Amino acid sequence: MRMAGRGVILRSMIILTEILGFVYLNSSALLLDAISSLLDIASSLFLIFCIRFADRPPDRNHPFGHGRFEPIGGLQLGLFLTVVGGGMLIEQLRAISSEPSGKVIHPFTWLIPLGAVILLEISYKSLKRTAKRQNSPALAADAIHYRIDGINSFFAMIALLFAAYYPQYSALCDHLGAVVIALLMVGIGTFAAKNNLNQLLDKVPDGQYFEKVRSAAMQVEGVLATEKIKIQLYGPDAHVSIDIEVAPLTSVESAHTLTQRVRAEIQKLWPAVRDVIVHLEPYYPDDH
Repeated sequence: MRMAGRGVILRSMIILTEILGFVYLNSSALLLDAISSLLDIASSLFLIFCIRFADRPPDRNHPFGHGRFEPIGGLQLGLFLTVVGGGMLIEQLRAISSEPSGKVIHPFTWLIPLGAVILLEISYKSLKRTAKRQNSPALAADAIHYRIDGINSFFAMIALLFAAYYPQYSALCDHLGAVVIALLMVGIGTFAAKNNLNQLLDKVPDGQYFEKVRSAAMQVEGVLATEKIKIQLYGPDAHVSIDIEVAPLTSVESAHTLTQRVRAEIQKLWPAVRDVIVHLEPYYPDDH
């Protein structure tokens, strides 16, 4: 929540600077970069809303919690970015073909996006670490938006540098920079939407999660083997189903104690796991 709030403040400062740059320096690349950041502010505010709902505990009507609010939010942000980027791309291509030549960009306009690149890259790395620590796909999507903004500002800077060195092609360089920004918005927005959609459709998560669950279960004395591990990721939450194999003559009471210890070890090693279902099977050495 704090990281998302800081992002809103930082982007607001960058937007104000770039809009002033557009007004006084007449740069389409700066305007498009400012619009992209403005959309990301709206995205961050929406993300805060989703995080608040995703953090609510399970209730009678939602026994698995509300974690899916996060990938739903991330999916919508990705689609929104893709659609807006496509609209901006069409607008810039139209401007290239219809705008009369002769517009000259101020030679030092590139300094504005340079400052934005530095600030956004620092913020991206900080937010990415937070998203990884909190296992938040929506926050990861917002971190990607920082990287998008930074890359957008980088291409705006390159375009404006060319415009400064080749003033006769100043307007063309400016619009081409804006076209690259729009293409990046479409591409990365599509990527973010796909990642969040995979989580909503319960795509098998990365293998590291399975290894984490398996190693936690095998630390419990009396667990001889594991199989049939299933993992569902719900935003910041995870749900695990695992089969453990124990000695065939283990009593029901002892077996029940083993399942409780397995559940505790998994949640200890991976705190994001909200619930663990443990199924017992007899262990036979030649049955694998």
